[in-house]
Amino acid sequence: MALLQRRLAAFAAARDWQPFHTPKNLAVALSVEASELVEIFQWLTPEQSQRVMEDPGTAHRVADEVADVLAYLLQFCEVLGVDVLDALAAKIERNERRFPLKVTSDGECHSSE
Repeated sequence: MALLQRRLAAFAAARDWQPFHTPKNLAVALSVEASELVEIFQWLTPEQSQRVMEDPGTAHRVADEVADVLAYLLQFCEVLGVDVLDALAAKIERNERRFPLKVTSDGECHSSE
């Protein structure tokens, strides 16, 4: 992850884009790219959305938008000094405490919600 962040930073620096890579601008760009990912699925049924990667053209579009979302998220985290993996691990731990599993008398686990 750190290597990818360094590559993205070097790419932007080589083009003198740092003045434009403010937290606000990167958050907006992230939102736009996430919206472009949503657009691919906008009118699909749930069943069609499950099969979206079967079409090479659509699969390529999905992969490109996922890459764009991740790139902007990594750049956003770099600018603000957020360790994306630490942030995710902390969020998962909070969610595990917030939504604990209940073990039933037969030993099965179920969400407490």
